[in-house]
Parts: sequence; C-alpha cells; structure tokens
Amino acid sequence: MSSDGLPPDPFAGDPYDPALSLDEHDPEGPEELSDDEREEVVADLADLAVYQALLENRGVRGIVVDCGDCGEQHFHEWSLLRASLQQLLDEGQMRPHEPAFDPEPTDYVTWEYCRGYADAVLADS
Repeated sequence: MSSDGLPPDPFAGDPYDPALSLDEHDPEGPEELSDDEREEVVADLADLAVYQALLENRGVRGIVVDCGDCGEQHFHEWSLLRASLQQLLDEGQMRPHEPAFDPEPTDYVTWEYCRGYADAVLADS
C-alpha cells in the first residue's frame, strides 16, 4: 500500500491507461468542494477517528455503505475510508479502488451504527 493508505495505481504513468478515457468527459477535472462540503468532509474525518477508536478494538474492521449506483454493499476498512475522505478533501474527488476481497459482513457496521454507538458511549462518560 502507498503512504496515503490506498493501493498504488497499477497504470501510473502508462499512456495506455484505460482510465484516461474517463477524464475526457470532464476536461477541467473535478469541481472544487464548496466551503460547506469541505466542512462536512472535515467533520466526517473527525467522526471517523472517534468511531475507529471506539470500535476497532471490538473487532469492527470498518464501514459498510449501500451503493446507490450499483445497489450493492461496499466494505471500507478504516484506513481506506480515511484515505478516500482525505483525497476528497485534497483533490475534490475520490480515486476508484478495488473492493474488499471476500469481506466478512459482520466485521463492518454502518455509519449510522457508528454514530449511535459513539453517542451512547460518550453519553455514559
């Protein structure tokens, strides 16, 4: 894995990279995040750190997200999700990544579960 927590791009520097054709649809690149969107991503990164601190030692490996585009669940380990959110903050978009290989669904929870768990734990403090 690269230092940003994402796997290296196997086509980096390849002039025949099949993903280059995707850039043709948006020659100007991604739009910059608005101030409100930036604040939301920063808040998500802070929340993610809390959720990981509370849940990782209980065996939770990350977050599961229901994808509206493909209708499937996507499993994101803590470090991959953090790297993706940081990339969104830095570059205005998330790089595509390989899905988790044969994830155990019981090792992942939803963002809403994390929020509820954190609220309950922190309310007891």
